[in-house]
Amino acid sequence: MSDKAPKPGGGGSVITSQLPLLRQLEWRVRHAVENVLSGEYRSRFRGRGMEFDQVVKYEFGDDVRDIDWNVTARLGEPYRKKFVEEREVTLLLVFDDTPTLRFGSGAQSKREALLELAGLVMLLSAVNRDRVGFVHANPAGHLFYEPVRGRGAILHAAATLLSRPPSPVETGFGGPGDGSQAAIPWKFLARAAPKHSVFLWLGDFPPRPAPEGWAVLRRRYQTMGFRVDDPWERAMPAGDMFAAYDPAAGRLVTLEGSAAERAAQADWRARREAAWQELFPDPLSRLVATTEENRLNALVRFFHARMR
Repeated sequence: MSDKAPKPGGGGSVITSQLPLLRQLEWRVRHAVENVLSGEYRSRFRGRGMEFDQVVKYEFGDDVRDIDWNVTARLGEPYRKKFVEEREVTLLLVFDDTPTLRFGSGAQSKREALLELAGLVMLLSAVNRDRVGFVHANPAGHLFYEPVRGRGAILHAAATLLSRPPSPVETGFGGPGDGSQAAIPWKFLARAAPKHSVFLWLGDFPPRPAPEGWAVLRRRYQTMGFRVDDPWERAMPAGDMFAAYDPAAGRLVTLEGSAAERAAQADWRARREAAWQELFPDPLSRLVATTEENRLNALVRFFHARMR
């Protein structure tokens, strides 16, 4: 099932209630751009930020790195590649809202932390005058919000995403971290996304094969993945028996903390990591934060790593 996004300026009190939080996040983003990222975000986020135009004669003072050696050898005099600036980039967030994101051993669930990360990225794009849209997908269907430009429109888009209800809890799933798959329209996105789009997939990323159509998106667009981990996913609590809420099953489960349970968790964690790296082979295209750390700091570290 596919829903239409509410038009900017509408949406009711649920969306309006998110605006104070977004304005706080916006202040933090502007501070980071002005004082930490130093204005370099725009070009580093997009790679070179330029598109090939034509080959022209090399002149003194041109960048020697742009010399086209094949044309130079064929014509007997230096020629260089001329580029034009990519003046508009579209950032498309894909929020993969599965029941497992509702897990949280501390004050915040993984879903709350991931939504904050999504809001920060959208506001960062607003500061840099990019177009921003999103797909919110859960097992029941998806909402597509067409890319928009401008602070007010992007604030509304971010508020719409943050106000989306969580994925319904269902039963009958096949193990820890499985959950049911969200209805992400990958084929539609591969056809509809404009040129120079950046795809940011945010989700829980359990160990499963890549979705159909993902290989096409990776070839056509720049792709990145953001994930939020809970501390209990990285290491089970010390001690003996304890209870935890399993959002995929919709019930409390009791764990004994046995060697077999810890071995099963380690195996799941290894399979999850392998699937995660297969989706995003470039380490600079994936970000893993935790529910306990400052998400803006994690985002700044991510972009600084891309700058280097």
